[in-house]
Amino acid sequence: MTADTSLAGKPSAHRRRRWRKWVAVLVIAHLVGFASSIDALMSTRTPQGAVAWIVSLNAVPYVAVPAYWVFGRDRFQGYVIARRDEDSALAMALAPKTAELWSHRHQPAQPDKHLYGVETLAKWPILGGNEVQLLVDGEATFESIFRGIDAAERYLLVQFYIVRADALGLELQRRLIERAQAGVEVYFLYDEIGSYRLPSSYLQGLEAAGVRVHRFHSTRGRGNRFQLNFRNHRKIVVADGVHAWVGGLNVGEEYLGRDPRIGPWRDTHLHIQGPAALALQSVFIEDWHWATEEIPDLLWEAVVRSHHGDPVLILPSGPADRFETASLMMQQAIHAAHHRIWIASPYFVPDEGVIGMLKLAALSGVDVRILIPERPDNLLTYYAAYAFVGPLLEAGVRIYRYQDGFLHGKAFVVDEVGGAVGGAVGTVNLDNRSFRLNFEVTALVMDPDFARELEAMFETDFARSREMRLAELHQLPLWHRIAARAAYLFAPVL
Repeated sequence: MTADTSLAGKPSAHRRRRWRKWVAVLVIAHLVGFASSIDALMSTRTPQGAVAWIVSLNAVPYVAVPAYWVFGRDRFQGYVIARRDEDSALAMALAPKTAELWSHRHQPAQPDKHLYGVETLAKWPILGGNEVQLLVDGEATFESIFRGIDAAERYLLVQFYIVRADALGLELQRRLIERAQAGVEVYFLYDEIGSYRLPSSYLQGLEAAGVRVHRFHSTRGRGNRFQLNFRNHRKIVVADGVHAWVGGLNVGEEYLGRDPRIGPWRDTHLHIQGPAALALQSVFIEDWHWATEEIPDLLWEAVVRSHHGDPVLILPSGPADRFETASLMMQQAIHAAHHRIWIASPYFVPDEGVIGMLKLAALSGVDVRILIPERPDNLLTYYAAYAFVGPLLEAGVRIYRYQDGFLHGKAFVVDEVGGAVGGAVGTVNLDNRSFRLNFEVTALVMDPDFARELEAMFETDFARSREMRLAELHQLPLWHRIAARAAYLFAPVL
């Protein structure tokens, strides 16, 4: 009887020990979840995002904790520290070289608080003496970029978010190798997440020819090791400090409309000649210094293309900024509009500040139009957009859905920038990712002729689009409305 009792008690003791382990794991998980929720409370930029993380971290910490430390933070701490400490050396090194640029600062006929605000955000002045060319779609863009690469004599700075080793990517590689072998210093920077499929053989081919190749480390720095939420979404090419290109196009055959699955690709880029090219050069150098801790020896003497040329402001933005630069830029542009603001964006998941400004502008009689794709390449952002369009349509905002392929261009045209018409082309989408999580750059051009070019481009795009009506939202099936509201919950991380 004694032996039987002992045998019967062993499984019970084993179960108790196993139960205690599970309890300990649960307690530790919830303690870690609670500690993480304190971090979310103190660091998450939006109240909605903070509440969402706090609830999930305390309710289901086993799932939410790893998700938070990979995707949750919106401050790129390593870059912030670098800019405050290490990059003070960069600032001191560049200050005497860029000081001459301030002599090219554009002075508007009448001082304007809107321009002062965006200059403060950019930490750069509006630079005059530029020639700007609007490039519509991939063929025109890469023809211009390749022509500039072939003509470079001293150096080339090349930075893209996505680079593919397809026909277009190989053509870029061939031209960069050719210039490097001709003695041109070539610097090639790519995002480690956006270009994760880029084969090592592609990079080795560049390096073998003498091209300086580095990836942008979004995971570099203590505290960022497991961080996958940040992207360097910039697309910049600079040739000899005189010519520069910026806009929405990455390097891949789909950007030329050659992917049969995606179809025609509608995009917008910009070619800048003049002092503003050096401002784009400085954006590249900051990213390059973060990736390599090196400061390349480049030209910093501005070449004025025309004394009556286009005033251009280069405005970089990213998660290392003290302020939400991209969102504030967009809000300022909407606020500056007296008669019209037209905006194109492939992803439309704006924050509350931008939504409020769009509503207020439309209610004030401003012609507010938003151009977004009909065909999605991201289902979450596609459905989330439906959660925003209803209230905007009710306020009088006109929303167009592009029909002729996929719309990927990021641009806007506004009637009042410094007392004149102007517009912008860049890499910023109207979503939280571009506003708070991505490194982006925008070129604002304060020139009526450029604005008229943008206006003509928009008119062509509107003619290839359908205008949304409130009635169609009421006719959507229940599952679609549920999907839209569910996707809306992910807006802080889209």
